[in-house]
Amino acid sequence: MVMAGSKVGRRAFLTAALAGAASAACSSGGNFFSVPTLSGPHNRLDAPAAGLRGFPAQVATHSVVDDHLLVGYCGAPGSPALGRMTGDLQAASAQLRELIATYPKDRPVVPVVELIATTVNPTPGPDGMFRSRANDSTIRRYLDAARALGGQLLLDIQPGRADFLPEVKAFEHWLVEPDVGVALDPEWAVEPGVVPGEEFGVTTGEELDGVAAYLASLVAERRLPEKIMVYHQVAVSVVRDIAGLKRHHGVAVINVVDGIGSPEAKKATWDLVMKRRPPHVNAGFKLFYQEDTRNGQALMTPEQVLALNPKPVYVVYE
Repeated sequence: MVMAGSKVGRRAFLTAALAGAASAACSSGGNFFSVPTLSGPHNRLDAPAAGLRGFPAQVATHSVVDDHLLVGYCGAPGSPALGRMTGDLQAASAQLRELIATYPKDRPVVPVVELIATTVNPTPGPDGMFRSRANDSTIRRYLDAARALGGQLLLDIQPGRADFLPEVKAFEHWLVEPDVGVALDPEWAVEPGVVPGEEFGVTTGEELDGVAAYLASLVAERRLPEKIMVYHQVAVSVVRDIAGLKRHHGVAVINVVDGIGSPEAKKATWDLVMKRRPPHVNAGFKLFYQEDTRNGQALMTPEQVLALNPKPVYVVYE
């Protein structure tokens, strides 16, 4: 019952957010997203930076997950319903710093900016995949914000009818940066013939493993620090055969539980998902400022979140 009600809320939020993003782009003359066409590759608007100085030269010798806590905001341009990392990114970053200050000081906190880089759409687009991609100027702004925080940028992928791996590879020129990882959202990975929003999407451990293997190859070939790979999970059903996801050197995988509702409902989803989590996968937790408090319920506190078992290594707010 909790999930059925949550599903309706998620769809309503997404529809409103997409409409808001389109309206903002049109009214401001902006162009936050591009829809890949059948006739040519995605155009680059500017080149990514050469990389941060001070990162280890050895392959994956630095782990951003071990002995750290990651705390982040997600969002996309012109879409307040998709998270607080939108609009004035400097102001949003200041809010994230204030949030981080409420967490216990028992381990270093790494700020995370999670940009919804591939956004599911209610219409098919030229290639019929029901998604659009953030352009390079948008990603540059979000990466600059993450670096100003001294943190990490995660490119969130809502693939629509596309597969995860091609969508991730479309951002390779950003993923070769030392502080850029990915977050996969299988809730929005639908089968052919399904319109996103009609039902939950689904992925498999094998598909997730393909992305992890690809990221590991980038780490090895480019001698990069450890990459973060998140996969969000709103319900047990959206990830099948998770045993197919193997361990890959240089990739820190985090299973973020996106349960929605009261603290009791969120903990129930947490327990179900964690029972199936592979031992080499880290645990993460997501909170929703609007959906979790819709019926007058209080948002879970940092102390409540960190009391979960296992203890999350990543806490993200939408």
